Amino acid sequence: MTEPLFTIPLWADLLGVGLGGIQGAMFASGFQGQRRLDLLGVTIIGILIGMGGGLIRDLLLGQPPATLQNNWYLVTAAGAAIIGMLLAGLLSRANAVIVGLDAVVIGMFGAFGTSKALGLGVPPVPAVFIGVCAAVGGSILRDVIMGLPVAIMHVGSLYAVAAGVGCTVIVVLHALGVGIVTAGVIGIVVTAIIRVLAVIFDLSLPEQRRLYRRKVAAETGTIPIVKP
Repeated sequence: MTEPLFTIPLWADLLGVGLGGIQGAMFASGFQGQRRLDLLGVTIIGILIGMGGGLIRDLLLGQPPATLQNNWYLVTAAGAAIIGMLLAGLLSRANAVIVGLDAVVIGMFGAFGTSKALGLGVPPVPAVFIGVCAAVGGSILRDVIMGLPVAIMHVGSLYAVAAGVGCTVIVVLHALGVGIVTAGVIGIVVTAIIRVLAVIFDLSLPEQRRLYRRKVAAETGTIPIVKP
């Protein structure tokens, strides 16, 4: 890889890391009973959410992880997680804030991943893939370390799909001559809107089992299709 033509500003990267840290703390606050987390556990989850996507992005690009090249990344992720834990009781009553924060974090990590890939000369399709991996990477690491089912692998509101659409928008706009910064901002907005609408209207991709049942029914005409 050559030196990138576009470098993510430190303040923007730290903003994404900080929002991810708060999101991680909000996630951790939902555990109760024997699975509840202490201060260290919350901090670790915040770091994974805040820094995981950037680590995966840079590893895929063959670049030194930016999050390990500056003291402020770890400090920001850990500090944001602690702040998020302290405000968990207040924020838990504002579901719209949580959903919006989640959508913005996905959009930012996806946009940063795609923009950096394009700046390094990565072709469009791999650039979208890297952006999506950056967007969902933190949540995958979180689920793995917590021993939970990986969220993006199961039926639920659109998550990786929202990131994929936003990253694709960035690639298309960049190919049309739009500046990469402008394209990135638009990509964040598109991702956030899709994610928020998916949560509000409970949208998701079709369940694999239902697709199979419909296929068999169409072929045989003897198996009733149970509508949800």
